[in-house]
Amino acid sequence: MHTLRFLVSRRWIAFALVVVALAWVAWRLGEWQFHRLDDRLERNAIIERNEKAGADPVTDVLAPGRAVAQTDEWRIVEATGTYAVDDTVIVRYRTRDGEAGVDVVVPLELADGTSLLVDRGWYATDNRGATTADVPAPPDGEVTITGWVRQDAEGDSTQVTDRSTRAVDSERIADALDREVLGGWVDLRSESPEPATALLPVELPELDNGPHFFYGLQWWFFGALAIFGFFFLIYDELRGGRGPRPTPEGPPTGRPGAAPRPVAKKRRTWREMLEPNDEDDGSEDPKQAPVDREHHARQE
Repeated sequence: MHTLRFLVSRRWIAFALVVVALAWVAWRLGEWQFHRLDDRLERNAIIERNEKAGADPVTDVLAPGRAVAQTDEWRIVEATGTYAVDDTVIVRYRTRDGEAGVDVVVPLELADGTSLLVDRGWYATDNRGATTADVPAPPDGEVTITGWVRQDAEGDSTQVTDRSTRAVDSERIADALDREVLGGWVDLRSESPEPATALLPVELPELDNGPHFFYGLQWWFFGALAIFGFFFLIYDELRGGRGPRPTPEGPPTGRPGAAPRPVAKKRRTWREMLEPNDEDDGSEDPKQAPVDREHHARQE
């Protein structure tokens, strides 16, 4: 076991700590990706179940001041009312396939006096954006719509300025419009009667597993690679630079006059290759020394 004493040096201890840290980080990142995969599978199952359930009255799912439950997101609801066109809200920075655009959110006034926020779809714009006067108008009069329930966004992006926002939050829009709105909002699925100019429908999430499984395996592979590399370097150090056995110079037996074989050099470990060679410092070149002595002799 005396050959393993190098493992207790400061260099190897620090190296081992770095490898352990890298392996732990890679393991945690792999677990994070697999947790994201589980969340995606759960979300896909909810969407598929709600899609098959059909449309329910909006007041059975949403209510003023009540947040949307995770199990209710992407649930299909139906509502009848009148669009409040004057209170249209523009959702900025909605690009599709590299093209600039906005989402158009219009409150739908229900019979009980509350309003339902309806994202009617996407409208292409130039880089300057769009205002409520630029987007196509919804149908006049009483309208029956169906839509997918969505949860409110959070953070600074939900601030409403001049009836424009970057993300939909029913509470902030209600305060900005001075309206009583149902919690959450809906992505438009259909509306009857149809408008004169329809907006592009919302993009539904893809129901695949995404890249999370392979990302998780990739992170775990990186962690295993770090551990394997550490033990390989230990093995390399234990070999102590032992390479092929040296062959003495001289002609081989049975082959007179043959050129002498070169002596095989001793194999260097990875540590020896990284460290400077102190033995060469100040050494005299054996070929240069006789030349120097002969030169000094001629001068004398």
